Amino acid sequence: MILMTPDRAHGAAGLILSGEIVEPGHVLSPSMPLNPGRQYSLTTKQTARNPGPNNRHGNEEIMTGEFGQIGTQFDMFPHQTIGEHMYNCVDANSITTRNGFREMGVETVGTIFTRGLLLDIAALKGVPMLADDYEITVADVEAAQRRQNVQIREGDAVIFHPGYGKLWGVDNARYVRGNPGLGIAAGEYVCSKNPILMGADTPPVEISPSRPGANLPVHQIALVVNGVHLLENMKLDVLATKGRSEFALMVQPLKLQGATGSTVAPSALL
Repeated sequence: MILMTPDRAHGAAGLILSGEIVEPGHVLSPSMPLNPGRQYSLTTKQTARNPGPNNRHGNEEIMTGEFGQIGTQFDMFPHQTIGEHMYNCVDANSITTRNGFREMGVETVGTIFTRGLLLDIAALKGVPMLADDYEITVADVEAAQRRQNVQIREGDAVIFHPGYGKLWGVDNARYVRGNPGLGIAAGEYVCSKNPILMGADTPPVEISPSRPGANLPVHQIALVVNGVHLLENMKLDVLATKGRSEFALMVQPLKLQGATGSTVAPSALL
């Protein structure tokens, strides 16, 4: 089912009341936390020193890193498998090439402009930040909806605020070591509402380390079983202070052909 439709975009536009734009994405920089094995670097270089009368000089940069999976990042379906199978029971080996995936690459997503729904679990629990090992339950998700007088609807971008983004660039080791997040039951509950994506101010959206010993099962529930994107490492500190549960959210992944995801700079329009 295609969830990003003109009607859904039109409905999201109706949520723009003040026109204020909040940017819930982090800046890519050498000081940002990175999962083990991932890298990022930027090197500036002079590209032109023209001798003409206007004395024009030029500067560019060389960037290296996993641009599908660093910073505030959008996960596409090939990012995860269950065994050898991806979303829609596609055999991973049948679409994998050394230069990307022949199907379901992140370049196929386009612009997402839909209703953003911020469920503030930290505020629900009366704390600035959930404990590192806190598992968000179905009861928490339902209680947050009641408290904020909202309901998850089909096609929503459902964003969770555990408050963990406070550690970004402050305690990177703790940030990547483990985090609060959705448990299996909560992940299945939210996916049953058929959202377009789930996001959070944590690296995996789900609780990590996972319980009861499975390895990031909500990634599989979302990306492989249900075709729900994940939006990770969001910057939600400002958005959480605005008192708006509903807003228009715009996300546009880079058109990286065959890639498993994309670093993004989302916008929340209030």
